[in-house]
Amino acid sequence: MRILSLTPGTGGTFYCQNCLRDGQMVRALRRRGHDVVVVPLYLPILLDADGLDNGTPVFFGGVNVFLQQNLGLFRRTPRWLDKALDSAWMLRRAAAREGSTRARDLAPMTYSMLQGRDGRQRKELQRFIAWLEEGPKPDLVHISNALLLGVARDIRDTLGVPIVCSLQDEDTWIDAMEPAWRDRCWDIIAEKARDVDLFVAVSHWYAAKMTRRARISEDRMRVVPLGTDWEARGPSPLDQDPPVLGFLSRIHAALGFSELADAFVELKKDPRLAQLKLRATGGVTSGDRRFVAHMMDKLAAASVARDVEIVDDFSRTARQEFMRSLTVLSAPAPQGEAFGLFILEAGACGVPVVQPGVGAFREVVEMTGGGIVYDPADKTALIESLRKVLVDRAYARELGHAAYTAVHEKHTSDAMAGRIENVFAELVPAASAPAQPPTA
Repeated sequence: MRILSLTPGTGGTFYCQNCLRDGQMVRALRRRGHDVVVVPLYLPILLDADGLDNGTPVFFGGVNVFLQQNLGLFRRTPRWLDKALDSAWMLRRAAAREGSTRARDLAPMTYSMLQGRDGRQRKELQRFIAWLEEGPKPDLVHISNALLLGVARDIRDTLGVPIVCSLQDEDTWIDAMEPAWRDRCWDIIAEKARDVDLFVAVSHWYAAKMTRRARISEDRMRVVPLGTDWEARGPSPLDQDPPVLGFLSRIHAALGFSELADAFVELKKDPRLAQLKLRATGGVTSGDRRFVAHMMDKLAAASVARDVEIVDDFSRTARQEFMRSLTVLSAPAPQGEAFGLFILEAGACGVPVVQPGVGAFREVVEMTGGGIVYDPADKTALIESLRKVLVDRAYARELGHAAYTAVHEKHTSDAMAGRIENVFAELVPAASAPAQPPTA
């Protein structure tokens, strides 16, 4: 089957779970014999991008989209100028600043993109559709997330093929907007959702949430959990001495680093954990530096900063090495997430996790059997849950082995691709036929 996959790039400045999901799905579908063409949107794909570049240009280049939103002149500029603004050099400069952007500031542009042909980026949409008309017709189009639904109607009208849209953490972006823009975006997503055949949420929790928020009927909603393509190297022995507490996510105020740092300070007061270390990775963007500096000052005031390390490199290989250096991982985002890929990446290395019972965290931890889920309303629950795993190494190894087995047997990227393939087969029956590996 020929699949067109629309994937927004992030420029690789932070741990983007949606980007990792898209990349793993594409590679796994190709291994299953499908012809998947990746179409990058906004920015180049730089995080874990091996094998994803198929020579397709970036559409809706981030610089052009921004300028067309804010300056009417750029909605009428010639193609040669637009092409210069879409150059790799310009897009990489834009990528370096992506972490300073906020949903609150970009609400009008988000809404305009959702408007599609009625939005301010109409010129970019026309260029994309012209490219679709010139190329080979796909059997199906996959859209990475609901914030891209503005293109669905024109894709449907131009190609006449089924459209599937994945769903993951759109709510965190939209709900950070001013109430008026938030409501407008949810309303237009509900409207544009009618142009899509099926939706695929990454967890049952998020599927239920999006059926309500985006007013998507249950009969068009499917659930395909994430997977990981990390190889099975054997579970970590968890024998670090001193023990190491880890954090994997963008190091940002809303994603739980401050909660984990506070727990770290308290745990260090336990004589058994006086030598405890804290390691964190996942990206510090330009917009996060003030927060990180504040946290390091706070840790210094508690006389524990010398035992804290922020690891800059969070590439695939670096994340695997990072994970195997830990005793336990926790990324206690207070509002939860649609999935939490870091839970699978920890499990792939046999590292237990401690997560709050919010969002889909409980669902995913129970799926792997590799961690503790605590009640975030209990102010001491995070500290005590971490203490239990850090002090009782036999218990930590038990959790780690359970997660390692579950991830490598049931939650690989190939398992994810098989499940998404079944969804595609509901719309394109040929997708259900056994795929043949591509010939050399």
